[in-house]
Amino acid sequence: MPSKRPTDRFNDIIHNIDAIARYTAGMTEEQFLADTKTFDATQHCLLRISEAAKKLGALAKELAPDQPWSDIRGIGNRLRHEYDKIDRDEIWRTVTDDLAPLRAACQQAIAQIHKGIRRKPTKASKKSRKT
Repeated sequence: MPSKRPTDRFNDIIHNIDAIARYTAGMTEEQFLADTKTFDATQHCLLRISEAAKKLGALAKELAPDQPWSDIRGIGNRLRHEYDKIDRDEIWRTVTDDLAPLRAACQQAIAQIHKGIRRKPTKASKKSRKT
């Protein structure tokens, strides 16, 4: 069931992206990969981002269709259940390449919610409303 407080969930994502940015500020990939505390903290923030995305349900895709929501949700599953197979370089690439566009998309989604603007319902969002 989608969250009844989607603005909170989008803000959760933004908050965790900001935390990752603070943790990794000024770091090179080599420094990040060698710093176990920062790496672990980043993974934990990615787990929370994934969980917030899961709680948004189809609304995430509706309000921010340019984001890979299934991948965002999926990284949480991989971090929880396949933690021993995580590609550490992939985590760095996620931090450096994917989080800034996700943050911007979440900010835009919040603005749409506040304006009362919603995109045309997708088949996925119609389906989730029926269940």
